[in-house]
Amino acid sequence: MSRIALVDDDRNILTSVAMTLEAEGFDVETYNDGQQALDAFSRRMPDIAVLDIKMPRMDGMDLLQRVRQKGSLPVIFLTSKDDEVDEVLGLRMGADDYMRKPFSQRLLIERIRVLLRRQELLSGDAPSEAETGRILERGHLRMDPARHAVEWKGHDVSLTVTEFLLLQALAQRPGFVKSRDQLMDVAYDDQVYVDDRTIDSHIKRLRKKLRAVDDTFTAIETLYGIGYRYNEG
Repeated sequence: MSRIALVDDDRNILTSVAMTLEAEGFDVETYNDGQQALDAFSRRMPDIAVLDIKMPRMDGMDLLQRVRQKGSLPVIFLTSKDDEVDEVLGLRMGADDYMRKPFSQRLLIERIRVLLRRQELLSGDAPSEAETGRILERGHLRMDPARHAVEWKGHDVSLTVTEFLLLQALAQRPGFVKSRDQLMDVAYDDQVYVDDRTIDSHIKRLRKKLRAVDDTFTAIETLYGIGYRYNEG
């Protein structure tokens, strides 16, 4: 049974969403603010976290930043209806997905399942190429799907599930262009809609992490109006 952490200061959302998730067979832990959730995460990390952005004591952005220091926990942000700045910033900080309030609880369940399936594939808990432990090496890049491990020039790079899948898709065929639609297909199921900005934000975050260990990193090339390409150099 997958453990879902639901963090929101709106008690109505906590109650209704928790009941829906539990009816779908999930083990749900609810928290009223980011600090309360962080304290619980230090004792036991959930399988996935659904975070509101605007909360007292510690907001979702701060909580995400703390969580990212500990690992690649899949995170879905809940954002205000028209707050695009929060959505973009959240993705750049390393969130895997976001949903605008008010949201469909059925769609939230589907997005949670997408992230859990991707996490299983990368961890080797489900049948896939990752389970064979095939290591991908392209130039200075080394990716081990079975361990969800990435190295660039011998330096470890911590990536979220989404970032890992996008980098893997690009690096599998160096020199070939991947459109945004193709990258969406890699990172998300068909029934989950995301827009171009979501992919662009993940790529920007991915570049930032790789440049943190190598400020000369240029292997991911943008072809404006077309998509992205990985160059071995």
